[in-house]
Amino acid sequence: MPVIELTSLQQPGADVFSTLTEAQLRNRLEPDKGLFIAESPKVIRVALDAGYAPLSLLCERKHLAGDAADILARCPDIPVYTGDRELLARLTGYTLTRGVLCAMRRKPLPTVTEVCRDARRIVIINGVVDSTNIGAIFRSAAALGIDAVLLTPDSCDPLNRRAVRVSMGSVFLLPWTWIAAPLTATLHPLGFRLAAMALTDDSVPLDLPALKAEPRLAIVMGTEGDGLPHSTISEADYVVRIPMAHGVDSLNVAAASAVAFWELGRREQ
Repeated sequence: MPVIELTSLQQPGADVFSTLTEAQLRNRLEPDKGLFIAESPKVIRVALDAGYAPLSLLCERKHLAGDAADILARCPDIPVYTGDRELLARLTGYTLTRGVLCAMRRKPLPTVTEVCRDARRIVIINGVVDSTNIGAIFRSAAALGIDAVLLTPDSCDPLNRRAVRVSMGSVFLLPWTWIAAPLTATLHPLGFRLAAMALTDDSVPLDLPALKAEPRLAIVMGTEGDGLPHSTISEADYVVRIPMAHGVDSLNVAAASAVAFWELGRREQ
C-alpha cells in the first residue's frame, strides 16, 4: 500500500480531492471516465460492497491504523494520501467529517428499461437541484421500499459529494439513471402509472386505496420551490396530495418523499 505524505496543497495526484470541480469529476463528455468522491468509512464501505472501483484515498494519519484500516486492507494497491488534519482541511476546503475520502470510478449507467425491469415502486426526481435533498430522497427511498430511482437531466447528480454523504451511501443501494420527458412515453409501455405529487384542485389524497393497488407505480417528486411543471402534472395518471393540518400547504421535497414512500412503498408485510 503506497502511503504518500502530503506536504503541499499542490502535490501531484491529490488534485482529485481539491481542484477538480463536481462537473469535472462527472466528466459529461466521457461519462465512462467519470469519478466521484465518497466520504467517511461507512459510505466508502457501502460503495465498495456495491462494486465501485477505488482509485485513491485521502486519510488523516490517525485513521490509517484506525477507522480506515479495513478499507486499506480491501484496497491494497491504490495510493493513500495522508497528512495533518489542518493541511487536509485546507486541501479539500473543509474539515473532514470522518477523516477519510475515497476517489472512485463511476459505473456505466443502466437504461430506464433495465432500472425498471423488476421494480414495482419507483420515484422520479424532477428538477430537484439541491444536493442535500437528493441525498435525503435516496436514503428514504432505500429505507422505505422504493425499488429504483429515475431523475430528469435538470436534477442534481446523485454522486455529488454532498448527496452521497447525506444519503449515507444509499445512492449505491438502488439502481438509478436519467429519464427525459415526456415521462409517460417511456413508463406507460413498461406498465407504470404515474402519481404526481402536487397541489391541484382535483388532487387525490395519498391514502387513496387505488394508489396502493397499482401493480407498478412511479411517484413523481418536484422541485423545492415551484413543484412539478404543469406539463408533468397534466400527463400523470394521478395527482396526489399529502393531507395537511394547521394551514400548512406543503412539505420540503425530502420530507414529502419520505411520507409518500412510507404510504406507497413496497414494504415487507
